[in-house]
Amino acid sequence: MLYNSTIMIQEQLTRFQKLFKAIKELNNSGDSDSYLQSILSHAVDLTETETASILAYNPATRDLRFVVVPWFHRDALKGEKVPLEGSAAGKVIRENKPLILSDTRHNKSHFDESDRLSNFQTQSLVAVPIILHGQTVGVLEVLNKNNNADYTEDDVTILEMLASLAALAMQNRTAENPSTDSADRAELDRLKSDFIAITSHELRTPLGLIIGHSTFLREIVTSEFHEQLDTIIRNASRLKEIIESLSNVDNIQAGAARIRQGEFSIQSIIEDVASSFAGLANEKNVSFKLQLPASDLRIEADQAKINVALSNIIKNAVMFSNPGGEIDINAKSIPGFVEVSIADYGLGIPEKDLPYVFDRFYQVEGHLTRKHGGMGLGLSVAKSMIEIHGGTISVASIEGKGSKFTFTLPTQVKQPVSPQSAFLPEE
Repeated sequence: MLYNSTIMIQEQLTRFQKLFKAIKELNNSGDSDSYLQSILSHAVDLTETETASILAYNPATRDLRFVVVPWFHRDALKGEKVPLEGSAAGKVIRENKPLILSDTRHNKSHFDESDRLSNFQTQSLVAVPIILHGQTVGVLEVLNKNNNADYTEDDVTILEMLASLAALAMQNRTAENPSTDSADRAELDRLKSDFIAITSHELRTPLGLIIGHSTFLREIVTSEFHEQLDTIIRNASRLKEIIESLSNVDNIQAGAARIRQGEFSIQSIIEDVASSFAGLANEKNVSFKLQLPASDLRIEADQAKINVALSNIIKNAVMFSNPGGEIDINAKSIPGFVEVSIADYGLGIPEKDLPYVFDRFYQVEGHLTRKHGGMGLGLSVAKSMIEIHGGTISVASIEGKGSKFTFTLPTQVKQPVSPQSAFLPEE
């Protein structure tokens, strides 16, 4: 029973990890076609299903057509019309609500002509409406749950999230008026943010339970399970950190974050944070060189948030330094501000990536992502933490030679503001 509980926890955690991977990849997708193809791939993966498709509804002809299908069905289903009557997708369009078919073999809602054309046997399916501006414009469906399992309401929820992201991409795919692109992109960004906020909220409680139960199990089980439980605790804790980072950025952008102002020494924060990364730096044979003024540089700000910003920048510098390298951390006073810079002499950032390094989920070059990991949130969080105090942050970098991040903070912040709206002082 203990073994089965551990496996169930691991399976749930794996699904959460896949969901966050989907968030990151969808946020960085390019054109509409590749974006929709990514949605399809994640729908298959997250619902543990065999295949999927996206159909667009044409109100003039009152039918649907396949717009995105797996490559192995593309030729067979290209241009295929699916009627409103006698099809699962048509039923979703007519009733404007999700549909689960556990057994399609004798169900009149299943349109088996598509099976015949693609030489595929549908056994079960889930279909959800794709809704744009209150109108159902298409259907996202997944077919054949793995291992003949039944689809669940969790599968429906995941597909509805993905369908909301597919809506504007479908419109952009067929849009003839370029003037609508800006508004559509803004709406798509809003949908992405909503998707992230909902997902983060829904995952916070189960992740807390996973960490709690796994920690408890580790204390009472024999050592043979310790390694597996340690992996679960470590990965769940990492996902919890990601959720907190997402919440920090979203709260700041919405003007809903709070700060606790207090006076403190910027030198002390720098020394404490650098010390906290001494172990990681030693593993890479990287050293810190601190150049701090003798006189105390004191500022009024939220110490915890400045700590987070500095930690994320220094961690980034350590991760992308070459073995045996050095990280220079400098602080100085300028009229009304303190200026802090963190310079490494490592991999550097390609010029084409510099404008995007502070974007949420952005990561430089795929091969670096695979080598160093991460979700591309650290610098985005750092930027938000600095800017809500009325500060600024910038980066200068040369590929192959290193990077230098510099931020300024006012010594006194009388009325902190977020990038978009008023910031709420802590009462």
